Amino acid sequence: MRPSVRRAPLALAVPAVLAVAFLFVPLAGVLVRTTWSDLGAHLTAPGVTEAMWLSLAVACWALGLSLLLGVPLAWLLARVDFPGKALVRSLVLLPMVLPPTVGGVALLLGFGRRGLLGGVLEDWFGVQLPFHTSGAVIAATFVSMPFLVISLEGALAGLHARYEETAASLGAGPFRVFCTVTLPMVAPGLAAGAALTWARALGEFGATITFAGNLPGVTQTLPLQVYLLLQDSPEAATSVSLLLLAVAMAVLVALRGRWSVGATAKARTGAAAADDGTGAPPADAPPEVPFEELPADAPAWPLHADVTGFTRLTLDAGPGTTIAVVGPNGAGKTTLLRALLGLTPRAHAALTLGDDEVTALPPHRRGVAWVPQDGALFPHLTALGNTAYGLRARGVRRAEARRTAQQWLDRLGVGHLAHRRPAGLSGGQAGRVALARALAAGPRLLLLDEPLAALDQTTRAHVRHTLRQHLAGFRGVCLLVTHDPVEAVSLADRVLVLQDGSTLQDAAPAEVSRHPRSPWVARMLGRNAWPGTATADGLALAGRPGRLTAAEPLEKGTEALAIIGPEAVSVHRVRPGGSPRNVWPGRVRELTASGSRLRVLVGSPEVPDLVAEITHQAAAELDLRDGTDVWISVKATEVTLVPV
Repeated sequence: MRPSVRRAPLALAVPAVLAVAFLFVPLAGVLVRTTWSDLGAHLTAPGVTEAMWLSLAVACWALGLSLLLGVPLAWLLARVDFPGKALVRSLVLLPMVLPPTVGGVALLLGFGRRGLLGGVLEDWFGVQLPFHTSGAVIAATFVSMPFLVISLEGALAGLHARYEETAASLGAGPFRVFCTVTLPMVAPGLAAGAALTWARALGEFGATITFAGNLPGVTQTLPLQVYLLLQDSPEAATSVSLLLLAVAMAVLVALRGRWSVGATAKARTGAAAADDGTGAPPADAPPEVPFEELPADAPAWPLHADVTGFTRLTLDAGPGTTIAVVGPNGAGKTTLLRALLGLTPRAHAALTLGDDEVTALPPHRRGVAWVPQDGALFPHLTALGNTAYGLRARGVRRAEARRTAQQWLDRLGVGHLAHRRPAGLSGGQAGRVALARALAAGPRLLLLDEPLAALDQTTRAHVRHTLRQHLAGFRGVCLLVTHDPVEAVSLADRVLVLQDGSTLQDAAPAEVSRHPRSPWVARMLGRNAWPGTATADGLALAGRPGRLTAAEPLEKGTEALAIIGPEAVSVHRVRPGGSPRNVWPGRVRELTASGSRLRVLVGSPEVPDLVAEITHQAAAELDLRDGTDVWISVKATEVTLVPV
């Protein structure tokens, strides 16, 4: 079905058409007034060909100089905050709005023989820019470099910093990250800016004639040649103008969608074709290679960290320990990871790995590998190239790095995908490649930021099994940020609960499951959690009139959390009699299927919302649906009070 065509209001359509006509008529004039029979003769005249080759040389030199100076400037503007940044950006934009002749005068006063630097350049280095080809290059660079800087700055601003941060965590220094990750990923923006810069330099007139003069064979470029031809041979001037017009149009046509839309669509197409939705290897994929037994004297890396700032805690862990970091949004989980990486000013980590104090070291020298939530695979590298990246950054020879990377991919069951790019990997496959890349780098500390969050249940179970298998052989410490209780229980040796940047609980998964000290953690584990104050026989609920009776009350006045398993909550259509000591009226607010059971959310005016878990048959017998009035009951022996 074709989408409906939106009709433009007449009040907008008419001015728009007039604007197009206004722009088109001058160009049409060039086409109509061109003497086509003499076009070849005009363009091959000695003066024109000489000016054309000079224009090409000046434009290419201006492009090279713009790349040399403009690329670092664009990176600085996009990535670094410094005093006067707005002023620097204004200086970059100024040549784009400055009249070209004024720009030429400014260049003359700055680099001319009597300018601020011109005398120094001539006396010390024998360099004279005005009335020299180098002066034409300087003038073209002055007016064209802003196009490169602005285009590249926009591309860099759109590139998420996690790719560069991930590369740094794999051991790549800042310059290597810039050359091997940043530039390849912003190549479309760089190419577009370079093309616009070259085209603008090719057409430069005002600044060139004012600063460098109009000397045939020295500074007389094609635009200046057009200016002279208009006086003696208007037909030839029109022919040369047509040439410049064709070059400019060719650049714009080449840029139209080629560097952004087309590439993006192609990547999406490849991803859609390759993602089977499961993340599991196909039937003919090679099996995972078991983790090799490490020798007893293999290096081990215990962890000690004192974290201050927004996140405040002390962390100690022996080698081979996996710690699940949990907590509500804003608790400081990601800040903790970034502090250990040395990537955030919000918190500072005094970090010791093994016997080495690494606090003062930059991220690429700490030996801390990071796997962000989406994996942050470098899209311009294959799975093999991604996995070998950390090894290459450490100076390992290419052949050896690729051989080791292939072994890690084989261990994680994705070795058959080594030559695919990330766009051709499913979510589960990309997650395993990201893990292989981090482990292949040989880190002392491994940080995993919700590595399975984006996967479906089937894929998550498969990747979780793989991750558990390989973490068992890791000789450093692993911190795993997660919101999934299954991940926390099945993968971690300890669970670190954060709240408002501080440690609320740090214990074994079984202990946290039995006695969670945070309502958020209790709910994450699927339990009901009610805060309140201990009374002689139970709990006075915070903000509610109802009371809760517990078989094992705490000391009176203790701030506590009541933990009630959903399976311990009974649902009735009439008020129950018998032994339950906690009975309240309520109304069904939501019914949710959970495997073979049904979770019933009940709201009550006396107590906080309560989740009960019953069978589908029981729900049918009670005729439960949204809005049904019910009674809920909990035995005192099913209530656990935890001091907080």
